[in-house]
Amino acid sequence: MAEQKDWAFPAEMRPRPEDWRFDLDRALDAVVLLRAEIPDDAFTAPILGTERAGNGVVIRDDGLVLTIGYLITEASVIWLTTNKGAVAGGTVLAYDQATGFGLVQPLGRLGVRAIERGSINSIRVGENVVVAGHGGRAHALKATVFAKREFAGYWEYVLDEAFFTAPAHPQWGGSALIGADGRLAGIGSLLVQEKIDAGTIQGNMLVPVDLLEPILDDMAKTGRTKRAPRPWLGMYTTEAGERLVVAGLAPGGPAERAGVRVGDAILAVAGEKPSSLADLWRKVWRCGAPGAAVPLKLARSGKTSEFRVVSADRGDFLKKPHLH
Repeated sequence: MAEQKDWAFPAEMRPRPEDWRFDLDRALDAVVLLRAEIPDDAFTAPILGTERAGNGVVIRDDGLVLTIGYLITEASVIWLTTNKGAVAGGTVLAYDQATGFGLVQPLGRLGVRAIERGSINSIRVGENVVVAGHGGRAHALKATVFAKREFAGYWEYVLDEAFFTAPAHPQWGGSALIGADGRLAGIGSLLVQEKIDAGTIQGNMLVPVDLLEPILDDMAKTGRTKRAPRPWLGMYTTEAGERLVVAGLAPGGPAERAGVRVGDAILAVAGEKPSSLADLWRKVWRCGAPGAAVPLKLARSGKTSEFRVVSADRGDFLKKPHLH
């Protein structure tokens, strides 16, 4: 990831204060730089790395920072930096795997005013928005919402509705989607490529902040939600045409232990054929709580086989936050 000072959007790509009915600079100041250090032996270190950098957004007057969870998963050290140059350490409060949200509590004063939270329902497809990383206007992008729809991730993740914006912000992780009302509407999660008409565009997928409201108090107070954890297989799966194919396996995870292999095609879950990646994960989750057996029918080298994968709680594989 490039250092924040090493780049800037061209002036024509940045939002202009006069084009918005809110205090643009105040809203952008709520976005902070987040750096995290992860132990070498962490479960996610081989995939996500041991040094992670992205953004977070101050959402409460006590400095509480909302970010995307993969930046802070298993973090042992966190540093937060504001647009004004204030620096403070932070501690991980919670990571909710169902939404992908993470919370960080600063261990010192950031001197940043919180941004109000909005809703996905207040933003229409085709509407202009701001996608902002830490660094003020130089790192803020005038973007357009080109879709609001379901999203499924290969890591056993589904959102019923997510934002998709273009052009793409190059430092999307934990970035802020700010609507025309000046409120925070989403948190940046991914870089995506989308086929539009005859061409392809690059954009971002952002998680709607609406999903935070029912779980925020529990996450902040207890580090977890009241929602029961979902059964997890550790089976990274992608759509290859009309087929669902295992593209990777979590080392020591339930699917690997059960004998599932990379390249296996998934034909059925509990006797039912999944129609999409999202449908696959929903069928897995319907099999019960972590520890429940998930029956899979797989195709391998022209033959079909039945597997019984005993699911697990993904959280049991992760290092827990160190509270200060």
